[in-house]
Amino acid sequence: MFPTGDDLHEECGVVGIHAPGQDAARLAFFALYTLQHRGQEAAGIVSVDDGVAHIHKGQGLVSSVFNEDNLSTLHGDLAIGHSRYSTTGGSGLRNAQPQVIETIDGPLGVAHNGNLVNAHVLRRELLERGVGLQTSSDTEVMVHLLTGAGGDWLSRIRVLMSRAEGAFALTILTRDAIYGVRDPWGFRPLVVGKIDDGYVLASETCAFSAIGAEFVREVEPGEIVRIDDNGLYVEQGAVPKKKSFCTFEQIYFSRPDSVHSGSLVHSTRQRLGRELAREAPVEADLVVPVPDSGTPHAVGFAQESGIPYTEGLIKNRYVGRTFIEPTQQLRDAGVAMKFNPLGDNLFGKRVVMVDDSIVRGSTSGPLVQMLRDAGAAEVHVRVACPAITDPCYMGVDMASRDELIAAQKTVEEICEHIGADSLAYLSIEALMRGLEAEDGYCNACFTGVYPFESERFVQLQLKTKEQFAQVWGD
Repeated sequence: MFPTGDDLHEECGVVGIHAPGQDAARLAFFALYTLQHRGQEAAGIVSVDDGVAHIHKGQGLVSSVFNEDNLSTLHGDLAIGHSRYSTTGGSGLRNAQPQVIETIDGPLGVAHNGNLVNAHVLRRELLERGVGLQTSSDTEVMVHLLTGAGGDWLSRIRVLMSRAEGAFALTILTRDAIYGVRDPWGFRPLVVGKIDDGYVLASETCAFSAIGAEFVREVEPGEIVRIDDNGLYVEQGAVPKKKSFCTFEQIYFSRPDSVHSGSLVHSTRQRLGRELAREAPVEADLVVPVPDSGTPHAVGFAQESGIPYTEGLIKNRYVGRTFIEPTQQLRDAGVAMKFNPLGDNLFGKRVVMVDDSIVRGSTSGPLVQMLRDAGAAEVHVRVACPAITDPCYMGVDMASRDELIAAQKTVEEICEHIGADSLAYLSIEALMRGLEAEDGYCNACFTGVYPFESERFVQLQLKTKEQFAQVWGD
């Protein structure tokens, strides 16, 4: 696939729908469509009608995977769906979700957003028990943990939660119910909405507006939610740990029109921009965002600093993931394929370029040069999060430690590397002020302090994904 360079890669989007008398798969399609930003590699929907599962999934965007012909085969008023960005397992079709199998109790489907840090251990245990695995995804591991446990589905889910360590927001489909499950740390988001006589589960609240659903509540860390003909049922499936909601949901991943912890994401990002302006002021003529994720941060920076906001970079929103291999020349021109400068706005101006993050540093340098080539007299870079120094093992594919520029260089060295006149990151203290929280967030990628209690994980303090795979028994 054609990489965009320095981007933080999306996680996944999950939905679950119980809509009596309605076409649940069609509703799931539109909900997934609004969650497309969370994963562009593959998409899938499975529905149940009279105890029979119907599934369709494929590689590509939601709009290209589904059409009237295949949606019309997904009968039933129960459905779950998934839009995928691979974290554990490759991006091939065999790893596309939902994962579905037949059991003695009827069909079982699972859609997963997150990443299990002990997936390799669980995988080996299954193989040693003689369980055959068809994919390299940790989602299949969870499917077999569910089928291998005893009791009703709630009991089986509790067993899964006791064994799985890491980030997981799940929608689970059985022949007569949909379940929503959130890990005890609450790394990944999962919310509940009401639609007519049924309920909806989704990764973000933005999915509700597309199908006419109303927000009801968040699924809290360690909770199990069941939606069926009897309505909504909630129970605590695992003892909640110290809440560790992924900071990057607020900084980058979630759609600006979604709501987390009662606050609109767009408003939160503006607050981060205002904190950044207070913490790292600069004399300049214009504030320019790196669109689209940097836009609300830049708006907040401009509001606080009093420096006029303008568009300086136009993003080609049709350049995304593609399975067409580019030539080396096109690879080298990747940033130019994605962005174009507005020279008339920039010529002779001192510019503050506001971005949400810098990961590898491979995009920031070309963007700075692009602004200079368009006539900017100075380019000052401001980043609306702290420097990323450590990798994520909880479902965000942001690179190994060796690839993270802030793990290898000082701020001054990064500034020189990207060719900026100045560079400043938001501090963790200012980040938390902007989030209007003292705790409840995972900041491991900024601090290297991971929230897991597992002694093995803490002691190892793994630095690369390759080491991680080796230690956990790949």
